[in-house]
Amino acid sequence: MAGSAVSMPLGEGSGVLPRRAGLLVFGISAVASALLCLVLGFSPFVWLIFTGLFSLVTITVWSLAVEGRRRALDRVMTVVIVEIFVLALVPLISLVYTVVSEGLARFDVQFLTEDMRGVVGEGGGAFHAAMGTFIITAFATVAAVPVGVLAAIYLVEYGKGRLKRSITFFVDVMMGIPSIVAGLFAFALFALFFGPGIRLGIMGSVALMVLMIPIVIRSAEEMLRVVPNSLREASYALGVPKWLTVLRVVLPTALAGIVTGVMLAVARVIGETAPLLVTTGSIDTTNLDPFDGRMANLPVYVYEQYKFPGVPPEAFIERAWAGALLLILIVMVLFLAARLISRRYGVEIRR
Repeated sequence: MAGSAVSMPLGEGSGVLPRRAGLLVFGISAVASALLCLVLGFSPFVWLIFTGLFSLVTITVWSLAVEGRRRALDRVMTVVIVEIFVLALVPLISLVYTVVSEGLARFDVQFLTEDMRGVVGEGGGAFHAAMGTFIITAFATVAAVPVGVLAAIYLVEYGKGRLKRSITFFVDVMMGIPSIVAGLFAFALFALFFGPGIRLGIMGSVALMVLMIPIVIRSAEEMLRVVPNSLREASYALGVPKWLTVLRVVLPTALAGIVTGVMLAVARVIGETAPLLVTTGSIDTTNLDPFDGRMANLPVYVYEQYKFPGVPPEAFIERAWAGALLLILIVMVLFLAARLISRRYGVEIRR
């Protein structure tokens, strides 16, 4: 009957695609793209591009024919977002695969337990560089974290007026400082007191500290702002002073995010090469005292092994890849530690 007829919205179809339509389209597109690339001799990256294009066109046509324009547009945007995400992962996966495949050739017990004392060709390891990286980064972290967290507390809890705006401005400026500038600053600072040509491990720590402080400030500031004001007000209502409220309520609540921000700052600076080239110099033996002479570190070790290969050059290149693999593993361990600390000490925020 005409009175009971239900009109369909403009551009809407009457059907619905199968639940696994996206996977089906992707599978067919992947096979078709593989056959095309095999015939034409294209690279795997071209196969990935063709697969994405074929999937997008196929799902668009199919959805338009069955579901209508509105649902087709939704599926198109979903496919586009997924493909952009996959393309963003390609460089990361390629990097990790290359470093792992190339670095395993020399990633052995000798590489992890020996230094380069007296090594001319094959053999040797990166023990001295790994220990130098740990020591330099540890000193930088110990110096940067208290300064960064205290500055963030001031900006969120106490800061007002011109001083707050000035600190925020300088933090933003420091976020964009090139790493070599931080190295030159540390070198000039120590050369002013100890004379030109000075090279110390602590100089590298100062350079990394300059790079870490703005990252710690910004991450800690954001996490402190996430803490609900109702928690602060409840503490004030019980007569707790402000400094104790910050210490016993605000900081524990934001601890998980602050720790994660600190780990991000450490991961940001632990692979820096330019400032350490200027400040710590290079040495083939193990030096565990950052206040006494040059100190090796993994970024400079990898750079020198690749930049100045000897005879045979393959041994130097293998050590460079193994050093890069060790550096990636250290960063991964830091992130895992940050996650464990966040789960152990983090406080859930409820609004």
